[in-house]
Amino acid sequence: MSKKNNTPQDPACAACKVAIRKRACVTPGGVGGVGCPTQEQAQALEAANAKYDDPQLMEFARQASLQEAACYVNRDQRPYVLQPSKTRIQEIWEFAHRMGYTKVGLAFCLGLVNEAAKVEQMFKSHGLEVVSALCKAGATPKEMLGLGDEDKVRQGGFESVCNPVFQAELMNRAGTQLNVLLGLCVGHDSLFFAHAKAPSTVLAVKDRVTGHNPLAAVYLSDGYYAKLKEADSQGSDELL
Repeated sequence: MSKKNNTPQDPACAACKVAIRKRACVTPGGVGGVGCPTQEQAQALEAANAKYDDPQLMEFARQASLQEAACYVNRDQRPYVLQPSKTRIQEIWEFAHRMGYTKVGLAFCLGLVNEAAKVEQMFKSHGLEVVSALCKAGATPKEMLGLGDEDKVRQGGFESVCNPVFQAELMNRAGTQLNVLLGLCVGHDSLFFAHAKAPSTVLAVKDRVTGHNPLAAVYLSDGYYAKLKEADSQGSDELL
């Protein structure tokens, strides 16, 4: 516990050194690491769990857990070894069906127009109506944000700003029940989440270097991407 105001420390689950099956969050009577929210944040847990009294939230969470389990097969085998069976995109349309959703939104990046067309086709083939909006929709000039030519990707001409607020507004007006993000940039995805009324999930995120597989850099951070663990060579590490 923190000495200041006798308040618990901020959660630090990512730094927990306790073996997974021995953790308090996984096994009753388990061990908690430094700042363990399971052991130190009883009031926050109570406040969070109280929100499940909302029937809609409860059903959404219940179906999400059912979908999680459905992504593994042979769960009755003992001893059990994880056997995943569903891809992310399959999981998305199955969850939509579980919730009784028929109309989904697809907010995607200009760099993934080909992928978006395929995703739309897959969703439609599984009985879903799709509302799709490109990040550049609206053709709003980057100058609106106070940006100059030197701030553009392709300098020397007109360049539309990525407009996730407009994408979200389009989804809101269309009455989508579940939104799916495909390749939106860091920050742009945050703005979409903040302004969309329907629940949102992510099919893929933007990573220009790794073919939109950001964990590749994490997996290789002890080797080819070791530089990522160092402070910025241009100065301090304040932004890391």
